[in-house]
Amino acid sequence: MKILRYVADGQSHFGILENDTVYAASGDVFGGLTKGSEVGKLDSLELDIPIQPPKVVAIGLNYLKHVTENDPTRKPPEEPLVFLKPTSSLVAPGKNIELPPGNNIHYEAELCVVIGKRAKRIKKEDWANYVLGYTCGNDVSHREYQQKDGQWVRAKGFDTFCPLGPVIETDMDPSSVKVQSRLNGEIRQDNNSSDLIFDIPVLMEFITNVMTLEPGDVIMTGTPEGVGPMKPGDTIEIEVGGIGVLSNPVVARD
Repeated sequence: MKILRYVADGQSHFGILENDTVYAASGDVFGGLTKGSEVGKLDSLELDIPIQPPKVVAIGLNYLKHVTENDPTRKPPEEPLVFLKPTSSLVAPGKNIELPPGNNIHYEAELCVVIGKRAKRIKKEDWANYVLGYTCGNDVSHREYQQKDGQWVRAKGFDTFCPLGPVIETDMDPSSVKVQSRLNGEIRQDNNSSDLIFDIPVLMEFITNVMTLEPGDVIMTGTPEGVGPMKPGDTIEIEVGGIGVLSNPVVARD
């Protein structure tokens, strides 16, 4: 099932996507949704982020070639490198990524996990019992501040620096799916989740040993090699196999 949220009458509503048609959905997204009447074609609707997460947990340096693409001497992490992105950085499909001053602000295509029920100190063998589904994410990163600060909160925490969507796919195997970015239609990143250094079961065990994950929380699993800068006027697309395409225009911040 592909779950999304669409905007109507100034409010967000859950919907179910089948082919290119969106249907209204009733019920509890974590307990089960029921398909209702047709709302419209996907490309005719304004989309919201597909879930409002209590927190966004992100993983850095989780593809080997990305670890070394800017520094050939950098060693891969021995444990998952965990950081948080503020929920104020979330932005919906089709909405603007607003760039603050700086010439080195990068896109990062990511497969994201949406948590379906409370997870605390779980075992990796049980990981799938806690997942609602999967979506696309873009971990936008201001490299100048990332290098200057020595930690990543400011660099990755600006408003609009976390595009998410367009849908949550509840029925897929995330162990081997395409993770791709396209800048103005040109492929920049093109890898597969099978190349993750720490796969999703390992990440979920590791993270839940540190912090409790709540329903709706999002885990961004890391980005492959090929990251690069965006500028105002660009359009960045993130595609994850089986989910769809997350597209956002890029503008200068007022």
